Amino acid sequence: MALKQRVVELKPKSGSVRTVASVRQKGIYLLPNLLTTGALFCGFYAVLSGFSGQYEWACMAIFAALLFDGLDGRVARMTNTESDFGVQYDSLSDMVSFGVAPAVVAYGWGLDVLGKFGLAAAFVFASCAALRLARFNVQSDGADKKHFTGLPSPVAAALVAGFVWSTYPLNMSPSLITLGAVMTAVAGLLMVSNLSYPSFKEIDFRGRVPFFVILSVVMGFVIITIDPPRILFTIALVFSFSAPLRWIWTRFRGNGKVEDSDTPVEHH
Repeated sequence: MALKQRVVELKPKSGSVRTVASVRQKGIYLLPNLLTTGALFCGFYAVLSGFSGQYEWACMAIFAALLFDGLDGRVARMTNTESDFGVQYDSLSDMVSFGVAPAVVAYGWGLDVLGKFGLAAAFVFASCAALRLARFNVQSDGADKKHFTGLPSPVAAALVAGFVWSTYPLNMSPSLITLGAVMTAVAGLLMVSNLSYPSFKEIDFRGRVPFFVILSVVMGFVIITIDPPRILFTIALVFSFSAPLRWIWTRFRGNGKVEDSDTPVEHH
């Protein structure tokens, strides 16, 4: 009886230890969430700049948000500070920076001239960004770490922002505005597509690399500084349409093989 009473007395103590541990785990990691806050601020600033007509600053803010967004997840993985709070916070930040901000900037840049068609193109982008992020959160546990399903929202935002940044000094012709609306809508639809894009999450930034890799990175930055709007837009354009072109090429080759196999062979 004494032993049983001793065990019963220990139960509240062990429960209190678990309670203290759970309370300690309620804190959030500072560094990755600070970077996410930086991305959120850049997206918020892009929205305000878009409303005031400062499209150059708005587009630069979107690209700055892309930089912060690329750092927060990698820093969290490298420092082992990943958390469910960080995942949800990053998703909400992405919705502002890469969903709402590009749509607002594109609409103010010229899509408003198209009336309901321009409004629809901007809303397609924003809504598809929300759907893309929701699908990513649901599938993140069992998804392939090497590939994304659908165009990542930061790249879609870079595509729209790069187009606006590259063309805002030009004369706003109806054909240019229509092209911007089509590109905005297509970027949104690519986000919710089932096309596969590389994620680059498997790159080990802590490992050793050949000297040529560092030299290539430096030369890449040098090339971007020559004409940042057009070069960044070109990079986003190539990445965005690489998956559709690869899918078309695969289908074309597959159809060719089927036709060859179905062709009857004549025996002489």
